[in-house]
Amino acid sequence: MFKEERGHMLHGVLLMMLFACSAFYIAGFQWVKSLSLSPLIVGIILGMFYANTLRMHVPSTWVPGFKFCSKQILRTGIVLYGFRLTLQDVASVGLPALICDSIIVCGTLLLGVFVGKLLKMDSDTALMTATGSSICGAAAVLGAEPVVKGESHKTAVAVSTVVIFGTISMFLYPILYRAGVFSFLSNTGVAIYVGSTLHEVAHVVGAGNAIDPDGTLNIANNATIVKMIRVMMLAPVLVVMGFCLAKLRKGEEADKSKSKITIPWFAFGFLGVIILNSLIQGAIADSANAIETYKSINGAIEYIDTFMLTMAMTALGADTSIDKFKQAGAKPFALAGILYIWLVFGGGTLAYLFT
Repeated sequence: MFKEERGHMLHGVLLMMLFACSAFYIAGFQWVKSLSLSPLIVGIILGMFYANTLRMHVPSTWVPGFKFCSKQILRTGIVLYGFRLTLQDVASVGLPALICDSIIVCGTLLLGVFVGKLLKMDSDTALMTATGSSICGAAAVLGAEPVVKGESHKTAVAVSTVVIFGTISMFLYPILYRAGVFSFLSNTGVAIYVGSTLHEVAHVVGAGNAIDPDGTLNIANNATIVKMIRVMMLAPVLVVMGFCLAKLRKGEEADKSKSKITIPWFAFGFLGVIILNSLIQGAIADSANAIETYKSINGAIEYIDTFMLTMAMTALGADTSIDKFKQAGAKPFALAGILYIWLVFGGGTLAYLFT
């Protein structure tokens, strides 16, 4: 019986792998690239399409495979995400970027929780939406999901909000820059503004390259580094979030067995991989051959990681029907819109004050 159950679960995992392959293929289309839609975003769209069309024709015994992708594979993907970052990235842009990022992350999280209560929203959805807006979009929402322990459709709703508003900014910022709206900022200020307020890494890269296509102003590179600093804040934020939620639930629940502090160990793994990546790159800095070899290895790890995260995103989408979106209502998008206004105006003010 156990072998049979494991076989059914494997069918679900293989289906998510097939969807992930399709997402990578579609993400390679030029028009998809022009929209800066990563395989992760394409994956959740495919998963949601499947949830509302073919899901009823798939055996329910495959569902554990979907859950495996949205839980275990997700956490492994978050840990491997650390190979994209180094501690040296922080030092290269200096203290102003670190200060702006810290204020943006903390301010967005606090504002999200506060506004979520005013809107009488589901607390899990509000917290995941705020996490995605404050740190790194879909990847942050995925990282927060195991800590918050929210339902899959709530995660998908939160991902949808950050994708929509992040995409708007990706096209809006270059237009505003060319119109002279950012004239009060230096080139460094523009980079910090873009990197500290846009949702996805892909959005930052797209907007930065549109503003500074030839790289002469160094806006695109610095904006990406500023964004990477925000991504690095994911680990400490998840740890603090885990402790805060555990204490809150302990006060609300009489059953102490449900109030154990959940430590997001994968967040420590994420931070540990960043440190390991930094040490390795520092150790081989004097060897050109070693650098090239490590770049190839790192590139392969990044590809595998993106594939795993795409599987997780697809699995989340596969559990999200239109009925669940209707159940969530307009409040998550209203919250994301308010947070977006804060990012646009608050981020510009901070970039001006600290550069």
